[in-house]
Amino acid sequence: MILITGASGNVGKTVAQEVAKSGAKHRAMYRSATEAAKAPAGTETAIADFARPETLGAALNGVESVYLVCSPIPELVQLESNMIDMCVAAGVKHVVQSSALGAGDYDKSFPSWHRRVEDKLRSTRLTWTILRPNSFHQNVAAFFAPTIHSQGVFYSSMRDAKNSFIDVRDIAVVAAKALAGGEHAGKIYELNGPEAIDYTELARKISKVAGREVKYLDIPMEAQKKAMLKQGMPEWQVTALLDLQQYYLNGKGGETDGLLQKLLGRAPITMDKFLAENAHEFRGQAANA
Repeated sequence: MILITGASGNVGKTVAQEVAKSGAKHRAMYRSATEAAKAPAGTETAIADFARPETLGAALNGVESVYLVCSPIPELVQLESNMIDMCVAAGVKHVVQSSALGAGDYDKSFPSWHRRVEDKLRSTRLTWTILRPNSFHQNVAAFFAPTIHSQGVFYSSMRDAKNSFIDVRDIAVVAAKALAGGEHAGKIYELNGPEAIDYTELARKISKVAGREVKYLDIPMEAQKKAMLKQGMPEWQVTALLDLQQYYLNGKGGETDGLLQKLLGRAPITMDKFLAENAHEFRGQAANA
């Protein structure tokens, strides 16, 4: 039995879908019945919450392998640690942790939080696989589509730093394979996408699918911070995101290698393919402005 936590989230949901396709016996964990009702067909569900350890035992009943993922919030370390403790108590054998690129060498922001969980997981009797993915293709639509839609522009402070974006669906395939343990046990996989691009090149790629010119405007980091705070983002999140951005500005996150293709057994999903599939996200008001 496989348990997929965070099954209503961007990555967890996709992992649940991938595991469901494989035919493996599995259960998806949700925090509410409303969320659980959206589970893939044939998926057993459990209602539980990392913040309430007493609810986790039932979710882990009979489970041998767990996909561990949590929203990027300040409580991440404690919440995932609660789950690891319960995995040990419940007799789970293998845990696949959703970590982040930079967890091995960056002591700030989300990577440093994930590293603390990695260290805890590796200190237990559990076998483990740790996935450290780069930025998601899906983040391009989530973070940049609103201003592209309305203004034909997206903003950041990335200068000419390159990013090897990866598709969540490819991460899910790797996670589903890693949940079997075996050759994946004891491995840390740093997952980069198939090409490294800067944001100016990203704007050109978006322009092709949007059917209009889309520009990237580089702004001072202080201006970016003020804009995010004005949008109502909490200060801790703004600080963490800007600290993570500094990791990329330092030249990290732009590597490409053949690991993802080897793990997938096929070519990874490219940014061009993702954008073509989601072209509607980038078309709209500005086209007729």
